[in-house]
Amino acid sequence: MEKTTSQSQGHDQDPEARVTRQDEAASGSQSPTPAPQKKHYSFYLSILMLAVIALIVSWDVTALSLALPVIADQLHGTSFQSFWANIAFILGVAVTQPVYSNISDVVGRKYVLYASLILFGIGSIVFATATNMDIIVVGRLIEGLGSGGLDVLQSIILCDITTMKERPWWLGVMSMANAVGAVTGPFIGGQFAQEVGWPWLGWINLITAGATGVLAFFFLHLTPLEGSINEKIRRLDWLGFALFIVISTIIALPLSWADTLYPWGSWQTLVPLLIGLLLIVPFGFVENRAVAPMIPYQIFDNISIITGTLSGAFYGALLNPVLLYLPLFFEAVYLETPIQAAKSILPLCCLIVAMSIIVSLLIDWRRKYRIALWTGWFITAIFLGLNYMVDADSTRAQAYAFQAILGAGLGTTLVATMITVLASVRNVNDEGLAAGMLVTARFVGSLLGLAICSTVFNSMFERGMSPLTRTGTELPESISVLRDASQAVGFIPRMREIHDVDAVVMRVVIDAYEDAFHTIWVVLAAIAGLAAVLSLITRQNSLEKEDVGRQGWKVPEGS
Repeated sequence: MEKTTSQSQGHDQDPEARVTRQDEAASGSQSPTPAPQKKHYSFYLSILMLAVIALIVSWDVTALSLALPVIADQLHGTSFQSFWANIAFILGVAVTQPVYSNISDVVGRKYVLYASLILFGIGSIVFATATNMDIIVVGRLIEGLGSGGLDVLQSIILCDITTMKERPWWLGVMSMANAVGAVTGPFIGGQFAQEVGWPWLGWINLITAGATGVLAFFFLHLTPLEGSINEKIRRLDWLGFALFIVISTIIALPLSWADTLYPWGSWQTLVPLLIGLLLIVPFGFVENRAVAPMIPYQIFDNISIITGTLSGAFYGALLNPVLLYLPLFFEAVYLETPIQAAKSILPLCCLIVAMSIIVSLLIDWRRKYRIALWTGWFITAIFLGLNYMVDADSTRAQAYAFQAILGAGLGTTLVATMITVLASVRNVNDEGLAAGMLVTARFVGSLLGLAICSTVFNSMFERGMSPLTRTGTELPESISVLRDASQAVGFIPRMREIHDVDAVVMRVVIDAYEDAFHTIWVVLAAIAGLAAVLSLITRQNSLEKEDVGRQGWKVPEGS
C-alpha cells in the first residue's frame, strides 16, 4: 500500500497500549492544545452530502416495504416477482460493497462515488418508468448496484475527511441521517404508493442523487492519489473481484429464499450454498497473492478490531429482523394496518435516533467508548428477551416501553461499534478500509439474521398450527393457505379482513403467530447476549489521533 508523508510516526505503535491525551492532561503533563483551525465551508457541505447519502440509502431500503404490495397489485405482479424485487436489490448490494471499497482505495474515492451515483440514478429511472414487475426487478437490481457503493463510501469518506479526535460528533450526524431515513421510509413509501403514485419513489431518488452528485463535484475536496490511472487499474484485484461476486451471489440467493421459495433441505438451497462455501478456499489463495487484496486482512491485527467487526455483524443480524418482524407482530397480533403498525414501532425508531445522537455527544465529551458498547449490548439483550412477555393481552404501554428501551440499546450500540472499530486501526490509511469492512459485516449479518429468523418463524408457526393441521380439521377457505407455514408472513396483512372464522380457530392462529414471534425475540436476545459477552474483551484505545489518511481533506486552492 502507498505511503505518504501525512502518515504520523506513531502508527506502528500498538493502539491497545496508547494513553489518551485526556489522561495526560489530568496528570499535568500535556501542554495546552492550540485552538482548532476553522474549517472551510466546503467541508460542511461535504458533510451535508454524506448525510444525504446516508438518508437516501436507508430511506430507499425501507420505503419499498409498504409500497411493494401496492406496486405489485397495480402492475398485476405475482408473489414470486415481488420476492425478486426485494432480492434483486439485496443481491446488488451484496456483490458490490467490498469491491467498491477496494477500488476506491486504489483508484480514488470520487471516481467510485460518481459511478455509484450514476448506477443509482439509472436504476431509479428504470424503476420509475416501469410498466411491469419484470422491469421493477431490473430497476431494483441496478439501484442495488449503486446503493452498495453509496452505503460503503459514505462511511469511508467520512473517515477520510475527519480525524479520530473529531469523528464521534460527525458519526452522530450520520447515524441521525441513517435513522431518520429508516423511520420515515415506511411512512413515505406507503403514502406515496397509495396517494401520490409509486413512480415518485424513483423520481425522488433520482433528484436526490443528482443533488448529491453536484455537492460532491463542487465541494468534496480529497487529496488525489499518486500514479497514472493505468498503474492503478493494474493493481486492482480483478480475479478476487470475480470470485467474490460469484461467491456472494450463490450464497446470498439461497440465504434469501430458504424457507420462502424453497425449503432449507432442498437442492435449490443446499447446492449453491455448499458451492459458495467451498469457493472460499481458492478465494483465500487468490487474496494472499494479490497486490492490493480486496479483503484487507492486514487491518485485523488486534483483538479490538476483530471483536468490533464481529459486533457489527451481530448488529446487522439484529436490526433488520427487528425492523421487519416488529411491525408484523402488531399486524398479526393486534390486527393493525401496515401504516398503523409502522406508527406502533415509532418508540423503537425514535429512541434509536435519539440515542445515536446522545451517545455520540457523550463519547465526544468523555473520550471513552467501552462503557457505551457494554451498556448498549446488555440493554439490547435484556429487552429483546423481555419482548417475549408481550402478547395479545398485554397493554400497549408495556409493548411501547419495552421496544423504546430496546431502541435505546440499539442506538447506543450503533455508534459505539463504529467508534470501537475505527479507534482500533493501527494505520490511519486503513481507517477507510476498516469502515468499509464494518458496513459489509453488518450487511452479511443482516442476511444471516433474516435467514435464521425466517426459518425459526416458519418452524414455530407450523408447530403452533398443529392443533388444527394435524387433527385433520377442515380450515375455512379464508385461512386455508396457512397449512403451508412459508405463507404465514405473506398472509399477515390479510389477518384483519377475516370475518368468517370461528373464534376458537382464530385464537389458535393468533397464538401460533405469537409463539413464532416470541421465539424470534429469544433467538435475537441470544445473539445480542453473545455480542455483549464478546464486547467485554474489547480494549479502550485512544480517540485523540489527529492525523488523516492519504485521501484526506484538501483545502480548496485560493481559500
